[in-house]
Amino acid sequence: MEDSALMTEGRINEVLADILKVDALQEALVNLLVVPKSEKDTTRLATVCTELQRVFTEASTEAANATSAAQDGQQGANQKATENTKPVGVEVSTRIQETGVSTIVSVLARQNNAYRAQFVASTLTHLSTTNTVSPKVVCLCLLMDENLIPDNDIFWVTAFGIIKKILTGVDYKGVREIMKMCLERARQLPTNLRRSQLHLVDALYEVMKLIFDRNASLLPGYFIVNELLKLYPDYKHWPHWKLASLLTDFVDKFRRAAQMLSIVVRPKLRPIVEHAGHNSPSINSWKLDSVTLKFQLKGALPYTPELLEPQPFLLRYILRQPYSREMVCTVIDIQKKQKQRCIALEEQLVELIIAALEQDCSRVDNSGSGSSTNGSPSNGSSSTCADHSPCFCAHLSSLLIYFVLFQLISFPSLVLRLHEKLKAKGRHQGRDHLMWVLLQFLSGSIQKNQFSDFLPVLRLIEVLYPEPEPIPVPDYSDPRCVMQMAAMCILMHILKKAQADNIKTPRSLPPVFKNHHEFLQSLALNPQLPLITAGTPPDYRIALLLNAYSTNQEYFQRPILILSESIQGNQKSTVPMPGINCVALGSTSPLSITFLDALTVHVKMSLVHNIGQHIQKQAQHKSGVALAPALIETYARLLVYTEIESIGIKTFITNLLPVVYKSHVWSILHALLEMFIHRIHHSPPQYRIQLLSTIHHMVAVPLNAMTQMTQLHLCMESVALRLITGLGNSEVMPSLTRFTFCSDTKPNLISTDSEELNRVLVLTMARAIHVTGCDSSGDSARWCVDFLKTVMTQTPHTWANHTIQCFPPVIADFYHQCAAPRENMHTLKKAVEEEYRKWKSMSNENDIIAHFSLQHNTSPLFLCLLFKMVLDTDRVPPIAYKVLERVGPRQLAAHVRTLCDFLVLEFSNSAGGQHVTKYVETMNSIIWVYNIVPIDRLMLCLALRTQEGSEAHVCFFIIQLLLLKPAELRNRVQEFVKENSPDHWRQNNWYEKHMAFHRKFPEKFSPESILAEQGTLTAQYQTLPIYFSNVCLRFLPVLDIIIHRFLELHQVHKNLETILERLGMLYKFHDRPITYLYNTFHYYENKLRERPNLKRRLVAAVIMSQQEIRPPGWALTEAYRQYLSRPAEDIGWNPGLSYYTALVRRLVNTMQSKPIFPLVEWRFNEFANSGAHALHVSCVELMALPSNPTIIANKLLDVLLKGYCDIPSGEVEEWVNAVGLLLTWLPEPYWLVIHDRIIELLQKPNLAAPGSDSMDPFTLLNLEQLQSSRSDTSAALTVALAHSFWHHASFGQVGRIPQFMRERVRPILATEEQLVVVCHLVGPFLQRFNSELARKVFDVTIELYEALAKVDRSVTDLKYMDPICDVLYHIKYMFTGDSIKTDVEGIIRGLRPALQRRLRFITHLNLDSIENTAGNNASTSATTGSSGNTSASNSTSNSTNNTTCTNTSSSNSAAGPLTGNSVSQTGSGGTSGTVLGSAGSAVGALGTLGSSVTLGSNTQASSVSTSALGVGSLAAASSLASLLQDTSPVSTS
Repeated sequence: MEDSALMTEGRINEVLADILKVDALQEALVNLLVVPKSEKDTTRLATVCTELQRVFTEASTEAANATSAAQDGQQGANQKATENTKPVGVEVSTRIQETGVSTIVSVLARQNNAYRAQFVASTLTHLSTTNTVSPKVVCLCLLMDENLIPDNDIFWVTAFGIIKKILTGVDYKGVREIMKMCLERARQLPTNLRRSQLHLVDALYEVMKLIFDRNASLLPGYFIVNELLKLYPDYKHWPHWKLASLLTDFVDKFRRAAQMLSIVVRPKLRPIVEHAGHNSPSINSWKLDSVTLKFQLKGALPYTPELLEPQPFLLRYILRQPYSREMVCTVIDIQKKQKQRCIALEEQLVELIIAALEQDCSRVDNSGSGSSTNGSPSNGSSSTCADHSPCFCAHLSSLLIYFVLFQLISFPSLVLRLHEKLKAKGRHQGRDHLMWVLLQFLSGSIQKNQFSDFLPVLRLIEVLYPEPEPIPVPDYSDPRCVMQMAAMCILMHILKKAQADNIKTPRSLPPVFKNHHEFLQSLALNPQLPLITAGTPPDYRIALLLNAYSTNQEYFQRPILILSESIQGNQKSTVPMPGINCVALGSTSPLSITFLDALTVHVKMSLVHNIGQHIQKQAQHKSGVALAPALIETYARLLVYTEIESIGIKTFITNLLPVVYKSHVWSILHALLEMFIHRIHHSPPQYRIQLLSTIHHMVAVPLNAMTQMTQLHLCMESVALRLITGLGNSEVMPSLTRFTFCSDTKPNLISTDSEELNRVLVLTMARAIHVTGCDSSGDSARWCVDFLKTVMTQTPHTWANHTIQCFPPVIADFYHQCAAPRENMHTLKKAVEEEYRKWKSMSNENDIIAHFSLQHNTSPLFLCLLFKMVLDTDRVPPIAYKVLERVGPRQLAAHVRTLCDFLVLEFSNSAGGQHVTKYVETMNSIIWVYNIVPIDRLMLCLALRTQEGSEAHVCFFIIQLLLLKPAELRNRVQEFVKENSPDHWRQNNWYEKHMAFHRKFPEKFSPESILAEQGTLTAQYQTLPIYFSNVCLRFLPVLDIIIHRFLELHQVHKNLETILERLGMLYKFHDRPITYLYNTFHYYENKLRERPNLKRRLVAAVIMSQQEIRPPGWALTEAYRQYLSRPAEDIGWNPGLSYYTALVRRLVNTMQSKPIFPLVEWRFNEFANSGAHALHVSCVELMALPSNPTIIANKLLDVLLKGYCDIPSGEVEEWVNAVGLLLTWLPEPYWLVIHDRIIELLQKPNLAAPGSDSMDPFTLLNLEQLQSSRSDTSAALTVALAHSFWHHASFGQVGRIPQFMRERVRPILATEEQLVVVCHLVGPFLQRFNSELARKVFDVTIELYEALAKVDRSVTDLKYMDPICDVLYHIKYMFTGDSIKTDVEGIIRGLRPALQRRLRFITHLNLDSIENTAGNNASTSATTGSSGNTSASNSTSNSTNNTTCTNTSSSNSAAGPLTGNSVSQTGSGGTSGTVLGSAGSAVGALGTLGSSVTLGSNTQASSVSTSALGVGSLAAASSLASLLQDTSPVSTS
């Protein structure tokens, strides 16, 4: 190949050297002559072109043959040699072309004679236009030549003239490369141009102008703007000032496309942080770059500066919310396991800490107590604030520990940043709070890290504590004393670290801490530490001692041991526990939450570790004395601290529970399960799922050998029920998909024998799918169906039609297709009668026990028999308890299901009131007198049985009778609600209240407790101690399910109101009351829409039951509270716009961190923060209004569109965010109004029928521009609201966009302005579609093409086709690629030629086919010109294929057109052939070269004389290049 290239180079040099020879006279007078174009020159040109063609062809053929032969010699007859011949030949040909063209370019670059340079240029142009060489190769060789510099003006101008002429023959990728090289060459141009140098810039300018020409369509404009913004991102440092306007104008034209792809007011949008925020359906909308904190925008487009700037305020907003750690990592897209340091996160955490010190700490320390200038606390601060402040400091500590633990931030670097900022501020406000936050991390990590890592803390302390005098010792009865002495505690730990590492500290202790140091030393040496006992004044000296010496075992062991023993109790004193023969260790007063807040994380970890070790030791020793109530309560309070999650809740689930279970100490297992379900408010979903799986595993093990099997089984089922119903809507799908698809870590979420738990799981899944709308995709349907199949395999069941009607379509379809057999009532009645006769006839006790205890394998009817026994005899025979004991709790569940069906049968066939009363009394005895079936278990089973029609009515009637007619449950509920408070973290006397309730209403668990009461058990019987639960608390989740089942059948809604009136007070103890109401109103929206009274009753029962323990205004607005106080029949209320404005304002102010709601202890609240609380209570109130959803949603939108006068200046964006959030979290009938408003917008006259005075649609939708000019913003606000809604929306909501476009938007599209609005609406969400489900991108894109086609047919002139096409190119290159090429190719081919030309790179259309289409569509009246002329535009777009010459000259040219005849030559063989290839007159195309090749301002076209050389002016003589400017092919003689 190298030989061929060298040979080609030599031949070309020979040809050109021979042809470029001139005589001495012509060489001497070249600048004084006007060289006319002669027939001889044309012949020479044709000869050279022919010769060069031959050289290229022969060289390529020889090289290809040689390469093929070499391959044949190496590979023999291998087939691969043949296959590789073609690509090798192409490579060889390309190499030959490059060598040959480079040779010609080198010759051209050396020419200082314009005539000869023009001659060489003509040959190059001819070779490319005849496809002898690639035009791309010619252009690249010209641009890469080292002689292409402005000083070589002849070569510079000639080269760019050639490029402009042949550029149309280069593919778009080559044009892109040429453009970049042209921009680089432009940097060589001098900044200060002389007049004689202007032609240099003009030559380059003309090439760039041609590339940028949208009509020429040489390159997608999208590529051009991408390259420009990558090379010049700051819109400065353009390659040359002459090109600046061209480049700037082109970039500015793309601002419209960028606007259509941008979410309005995106920088001001804020999410709601939930406990499972990282699983939020809209989490992809909030992702930022982890380095720059910028939005992850697709494509280099001229977005607005606000979108391109870093977004630190968004990250800081999320960081500020409690329980936001996981969401922060997801938003900045950092994997914890990678342990990658994030500088931006570190910076924002520093900013958050400083802002918190200035705001929150000053709010707590009203009179400056935070500065610790004196030891007395502020009298103005309330206890509520004092309790609240450590909570936020704990949040900061949790963030700090979490991020440093996973090495996402550097602790020394963070402290240094704090030092720099605080030193610059020169203020010491909140310094104690900062020291307290740093102490949390330092105390637990200083032993594991280097001493140098903590030296920056010493520098920070020097800055924050400059006082020369000692600070007084704080009041140790005030919990804030631990913060005021935090700095001294830090110094104690650092001094201990230095001592342990044998490091000499260079300085003595600062005098400011002298009093603190002496106080701590006196505490450490005091032999009598203050004990923490109930009823005594608070004393935090032991907390101070623990905090200061937690790394010094010499002084730490004694106080931590005293603290542990104070809650563990000792064997010498015991206290009774609810149950039979139950006693526990005597400590009943737990450590208060305020005291625990006063301990550092390190101390808490030590305390949790000690408690865990103590529980394991008790389990191993199998002690008969239960754990102390104070220990369990304190352990529960410690587990709420997220900063000790790894040793707290994680160890509890993964280590402690399995150890206790393996030890078979059921009293401890029962206590721990109770504690988790009644005391732990916020635990990560993965731990709750793991616990549910563990419980299913425990229940699956045979428990008949256990003495307390019934009570423990009941506890496990109750815990499982709460875990399932407590799953958040955004937690269900990740948990269940993990079950379906992750076989390695698959949790056992499905019960193998409890049909009720599996039914509740299906209901929970249906609720989550409905609320999040995640069943809209094929993947969701697949995992859902797979999961349901597994459920049906374990526990086959069916659902009533009124329940299936409420299911999401994917679940409803499954149950329609998968029917399970149902019990035949007639057969059941007959079987019960038969077994009852056997019972009466059998006398042998062993036979009776053996027969009836094994019934569950065939027909579990024993409870039906017990019902008939009690109905007939009002007693239960002792042998029946032995049968129940043999049956066991697991198998008893099947008997309960049969009993429920039998009860429905009996009540349906009852004769009247007397029989019903008797049946109720019988069941009441079975539940409360004989304790055979617990009320909660029976009600759960009844509520979940599949009953249709009248049987369903009877079933609900039975539930109502059993709940309300007997007084037993009502009395217990009233007593429990009256005497107890759900705020357990504020109580130290829970044990006394708990015992008092159980003494008044003791619980027995059959059959063991009954047998023990009768004295028939040989050994002493002992029930499991009950620490927290009772029948009321166990019944509460069952009541949730009962209410939902009543809502499904509208005929029993009145019955439900009665139940709510009698038992609704129990919702005082619901752990998630607002969430339950939200889910209820959302899931059953269509059932409740026409039932305003029932909605009001639900709100009153659930929310108003908490009014005794919640301050006014904690949930409902004043207007709605007044509505609740109206008479029952007064339900007509249609609030005005001011009501909705106030509701939205409350949410806006809350998200701005303004104290709108009363202070709440978020660690024990159902929501993670005030924003989530405000959003949920607002949605509940909106759904509870007696108005139609459409009316409510329109009023919400009108808050912005009509009530904008009430919105404070500069806050419109925050209000847009709030309204979008509300609509997102409301059911479908509410948010569909957004679709209606979009249709209204598209049908407005200025869009549907725009006139000459109509506003440009891009201006019409530019909210910022309209606000600054005080113009009408209704259209822009409508788009902004739609963007806000879709930005926050779940994927089920945003996934409706393609359907909305197809069914509602496309039919009304008629104008280009409407199409621009549609692009504005859907363009910004293509990136989200692409990250969540690519198929939706394809659907939306195809709809956009269909819309464009419809508008193209409807509109005569298109004014905005360039930005629309730019958006389509953005979609192709950022999202779809060629995936939908076949779908849109037919659409594009049907568009007008101008659009086809712009979109030709999407479907790879060539210009010939577009021009042919244009010709076919042209008017038949247009006549074709003579074959000697073509239009200039056609010459620009495709001059290569023309068979006629375009005669182009300057305006003062006197030359006329010449006849274009074929150029032929008689060869040596006597045959006649065309010199210039297949197009015999292609040389004529060279004539247009001169129009782009000019030299200086004096260049002009001269008159052509065919007879002789004439001497003209100097200016004319200097332009000998005109010889070939208008070259026309002529015949040779």
